[in-house]
Amino acid sequence: MRMVMETQQMILAIIAILRCQVSQAKTIATPSGYIGKRLIPLLLNDGHVVVCAVRDKTRAQNYFKDRKNIILVEADFLNSQSLENIPKDIDIAYYLIHSMSNSVKEFHILEEKCAFNFKRFAEQSQLKQAIYLSGITNDTKLSKHLLSRKNVEKTLASEKYALTTFKAGIIVGSGSSSFEIIRDIVEKLPFMIAPKWLNTKTQPLGIRDILSFLHRAIGKKELYNKSFDVFGPEILTYKEMLYQFAAVRKLKRRIVTVPVMTPKLSSYWLYFVTSTSYKLATTLVNSMGVEVIGNKSNINTLLDVQPMSYKQAVEFAFEKIKQNSIISSWKDSYISSGKLKNYVHEFINVPKHGCFKDFKQRTVKDKEKALDKIWAIGGETGWYYGTFLWKIRGIVDQFYGGAGLRRGRRHPTDLNAGDALDFWRVIYADKEKGKLLLYAEMILPGEAWLEFKIENGKIYQTATFRPHGLAGRLYWYSVMPFHWFVFNGMINNINK
Repeated sequence: MRMVMETQQMILAIIAILRCQVSQAKTIATPSGYIGKRLIPLLLNDGHVVVCAVRDKTRAQNYFKDRKNIILVEADFLNSQSLENIPKDIDIAYYLIHSMSNSVKEFHILEEKCAFNFKRFAEQSQLKQAIYLSGITNDTKLSKHLLSRKNVEKTLASEKYALTTFKAGIIVGSGSSSFEIIRDIVEKLPFMIAPKWLNTKTQPLGIRDILSFLHRAIGKKELYNKSFDVFGPEILTYKEMLYQFAAVRKLKRRIVTVPVMTPKLSSYWLYFVTSTSYKLATTLVNSMGVEVIGNKSNINTLLDVQPMSYKQAVEFAFEKIKQNSIISSWKDSYISSGKLKNYVHEFINVPKHGCFKDFKQRTVKDKEKALDKIWAIGGETGWYYGTFLWKIRGIVDQFYGGAGLRRGRRHPTDLNAGDALDFWRVIYADKEKGKLLLYAEMILPGEAWLEFKIENGKIYQTATFRPHGLAGRLYWYSVMPFHWFVFNGMINNINK
């Protein structure tokens, strides 16, 4: 029992498997991985069938329910017998399994076991190519996690299928642990005394670029049984990354590094300053002492990928946040050309890192009536409680150059993604699924979302605010007393 619990904490994985010789390829994936979750829309958009490997179907069912070209299978790569549930008529497999946890002392043994079980399964299938995402391992002194990833690459190598390995360092994208930790540090601390590992050099790579490498590698025979370091165009210290991040956010920061912080003290520093766990902080501190400098190759030319600079990657991440495209793999060409399928909007999620939340739930009395009220919110109908407070907020917004409440709504009872709704924008609206997601377009020291959801006999109402610097945090605390009355009254009246 103890081993099961530790394994669940340790593994963060996605496997994607494709059947390329037919018009619709078959793909396997666990839906929780950071990279994998962003890769899935690209694979779906190409017409592949995505088979999601999950430990428990019931936990993932709602996320992928009734999605065309997505199949759920239960599989655990620590349990070789469970892999029999995975289809064998496959050609391409993405192997993105790795751990960022120190909760299991022998995690490298478990990672090797996962790789061995995958290899044994793959050699019995029709697999032609496995694509593995690893970390850059060129430094003479590697952390335990980087050594483990190096060993996994050796384990995955096979004579029966080709292995393509991409090795990346820091990946820059909204929602990643590194991005959100840096954001926490920069936005919370105008002045910081920091550990000496901030002077360690690395080559950060944008999330869009790593997805391009992974996506374009499918079926490329010139990449078979080869390993490539992939990285951005700049060599930066973590300190320089913090300063550039601050410049994008238009924040002035001062950083002083000191040599006296031990790894343990550094871990505690990271834990208290950011929203990360102590275990993850420890892992990151151990890894950040290792220089992550890639070896040059012709991979950029082979796959026609020109990685953006760190500053561009940060700007891109915030632009996606601003557009509410939290899944940052949505390429501009897809969006502008209209090629992206409507179902991909299912993958939109409100950010979790560094956010304040006001969460309310009630047992729904009349689902249809509640849905009608939610879909009629705003405009002439109002916001169901504290209308005068909403009007005051609208006046304040107009005073600072915002739209206020004057935009109203397009239709009194109908909502579609993209609609303006007073000083909100509709991001997702599916009455059948009982979910409405709004993004605030009022003048704010941060970003804000408002979500309504009805499922399993409950109505959920969540206001999320991600502050921008100290001003954003002060703003949240100043309006928090009003939130208690307004949001309580709103959900109660919706549920009448």
